[in-house]
Amino acid sequence: MILYEYPFNERIRTYLRLEHLFRRLGELIPRSHPLDHHYALSTIFEVMDVAARADLKSDVLKDLERQKQQLNSYRGNPGVEESVLDEVVGRIESCFHSVNSTAGRAGNSLTENEWLMSIRSRAGIPGGTCEFDLPAYYAWQHHPADDRRADLERWAGTLAPLAESVHVLLKLFRDSGAPQKVMASGGQLQQNLPQGRTFQLLRLRIDPTLGLVPEISGNRLIVSVRLMRQEADRLVPSTDNTTFELTLCA
Repeated sequence: MILYEYPFNERIRTYLRLEHLFRRLGELIPRSHPLDHHYALSTIFEVMDVAARADLKSDVLKDLERQKQQLNSYRGNPGVEESVLDEVVGRIESCFHSVNSTAGRAGNSLTENEWLMSIRSRAGIPGGTCEFDLPAYYAWQHHPADDRRADLERWAGTLAPLAESVHVLLKLFRDSGAPQKVMASGGQLQQNLPQGRTFQLLRLRIDPTLGLVPEISGNRLIVSVRLMRQEADRLVPSTDNTTFELTLCA
């Protein structure tokens, strides 16, 4: 099954982008080739760009506190295992304190590294990191892989509080939803959202053997899915009745 996710607001959209970048970073740093480490460093710069949103830190702290309060409201419920609840709440509190104690925006300390910032200023230019533009960076790429990896882990470590917080929040959001089987009649589905609830994320799972790609749109009132089929070099609407799995996460 292929999983597609659709954020209902800009805050969750930012979290998903950060998660995507942190996953890429986790794949690239353990590798050894200089080209992998070049793209790992470029990914760190991308995280810094996304995290430059002025209200990101505030949003993360508010979401962590909101999740903590919601989980604490379950205390005393006979269907809730207190030890598991304590573990999750403790992890949320740890994330809160880590993010709250970080000065400025994520990766802010890296901006004081002139060598890194010289690379960052050239990384957005096509071919801008050639050896004749950045000889010191070219030399770093010839360092032993373990040395490069240690540098990358040290730089990425400044982003760890944000990475852990985004991971915890998205897991809590995803776990809040219950999957349901739905039918797209003639390749289209429109579904009204329950009133009085604010959804953060839509998750859609579909069988890849169907060869269909979902185009998702939505707001606080309604969600719409149109299934498209790849033909040659373009997408065309599907007219088939198709079943897939839909999860709304609050």
